[in-house]
Amino acid sequence: MIRPEAKAALSQWREALVGLGVLALGVYWGFFTGGGLLHWIGYAVALAGVLLIVAGIQRGRFRIGSGGPGIVQVLEGRITYFGPLSGGVADLDALSALSLDPTGKPPHWMLHQPGQEPLAIPLNAEGADALFDAFATLPGLQTERMLAEMRRDGTRPVEIWRKASCKSTHLRLH
Repeated sequence: MIRPEAKAALSQWREALVGLGVLALGVYWGFFTGGGLLHWIGYAVALAGVLLIVAGIQRGRFRIGSGGPGIVQVLEGRITYFGPLSGGVADLDALSALSLDPTGKPPHWMLHQPGQEPLAIPLNAEGADALFDAFATLPGLQTERMLAEMRRDGTRPVEIWRKASCKSTHLRLH
């Protein structure tokens, strides 16, 4: 039997813990076996463990918690939010900007699409941890900046990502 607080902490950092296990196995194979093929495979497994730890730490920092208002679902590039008072759908390909509004209670992601009202999703909505993978597909998104802004106590909305405009402000003849 695990206390709920310990279970929540283990769940938050689960990918990093798996990476730690993979790293331990790789170190054992790489440094404590007599050599041969398993020795070299151990180095590759240890490297994979380090990469899993780094990715797991980023995912753990993204998870704020759960139990907030609404449910988030990400399916094939489409983000759907079912909230108690509002909701909506946003396609990742159609997003023009992503911002974080820390003034809301709880703080909200604001997904902007041309011609529509921004879709507001609480950071602690059920299933909001799936947004990490969805946001990671946005071209040019700076993951570390996004994670830092999530931890900062801001007083105004912060733009995290904006789609690069393909329109030139400069007229060309050829």
